[in-house]
Amino acid sequence: MINIFSPSKHLSIPRTIPYRTTHRLLSKTPRRAMPQSAQADVPSDPSIENQWDNTTPKKEQFADLYAITDALKVSLLGTQRPNIGPVFRSMAVAKRNGPDFCYLANRNSQKFKDLAADSSATITFQNSSTQDWVSISGDVVTTSNDDPRIKEYYSKGENAWFGDLGDGVHTGGPEDPRMALIEVKAKYIVYWKCTATKVGFVKEVVQAAVTGKTADTGFQRQLSEEDIKAAREYGSE
Repeated sequence: MINIFSPSKHLSIPRTIPYRTTHRLLSKTPRRAMPQSAQADVPSDPSIENQWDNTTPKKEQFADLYAITDALKVSLLGTQRPNIGPVFRSMAVAKRNGPDFCYLANRNSQKFKDLAADSSATITFQNSSTQDWVSISGDVVTTSNDDPRIKEYYSKGENAWFGDLGDGVHTGGPEDPRMALIEVKAKYIVYWKCTATKVGFVKEVVQAAVTGKTADTGFQRQLSEEDIKAAREYGSE
């Protein structure tokens, strides 16, 4: 009940009126329409319409992707930690096999516990000089030290991240039982390939800001799971 009158000793008027009556009165009040600018559907948005490079052949797109990742060599590997969320750490790529990436890692580390709970992972690369970046989503397969690829992918200097425990077993070498393999099998890839020089990049951004046009500094590309499956068939180059 909604109180709309104060008590009076001279007037015999109900202090309240039923809520249903009030609701009917209020519901008849015309509502203002949402401004067109506030609506999500925009008739034409060039920043979205031209977002993806859909003209370059897929083989060329994969070749550009490999050129970016191979030049950087070091990525961020992200796992999902229970009750926390995404957790990333810097890791050197031990081997790239087409669109899939392998890492050598200590099986006693927290990331293996993360992957035991959730096998999904994300890899990111970024080149601050060229503005190129890569994001790869996929599923992880982990193997123990008996995987022969560990010896194949091992390089001198890996032991610096494991240490020699002095027991003749945990030496930090490829036979160290702590050393395991993380293989990220890609499912979705998105990346940016910059085509502008440093000076051209700044010039394009400033010009776009002044004219209201969108800056044209490179290509953004996405590779689907079907594209990735096809790439595995025609090799890693």
